[in-house]
Amino acid sequence: MLRSLVIGAALGLCAAAAQAQTVIDCNGWQGSARNIAEPWEANTTTFANGAIRVALLDTVEPAVGAFYLLIIHPPYDELGTPDCGIVGMDEGMGFANMDFGALSAAYDPATGLTLRVGVEMFAAATGGFDPAILAVTVNQSTGDLTPRFEIP
Repeated sequence: MLRSLVIGAALGLCAAAAQAQTVIDCNGWQGSARNIAEPWEANTTTFANGAIRVALLDTVEPAVGAFYLLIIHPPYDELGTPDCGIVGMDEGMGFANMDFGALSAAYDPATGLTLRVGVEMFAAATGGFDPAILAVTVNQSTGDLTPRFEIP
């Protein structure tokens, strides 16, 4: 019985890791300031001496995919405006849940700052939710945001 549960959980994690994630432009509907989850002080943070700002977005709908990760980061354009990206499952679907309070970061000079946060994704096939770790690498030199799932 325990072996079946372990195998089932591992298969669920592999399925979660295989799902897509995307970076959305901040000019879309998800990027509205009203979508910053309340309370702001608990759902926003900074890294790299304030150069990278991160916030949890809650768009309310769709209820099974309302949470996105907003990342404002270098490089800056000629007017001093930073790059901005939003990470979700796709343009119309975020995550069912995000543990923003457990957000962590690690810096590697070769790749950049990698943010990690626990998420849950709606699994249409089962009607349940699959857990995963969302990792997003921020390259401050190029402005690239590279999201991926990691198996916890």
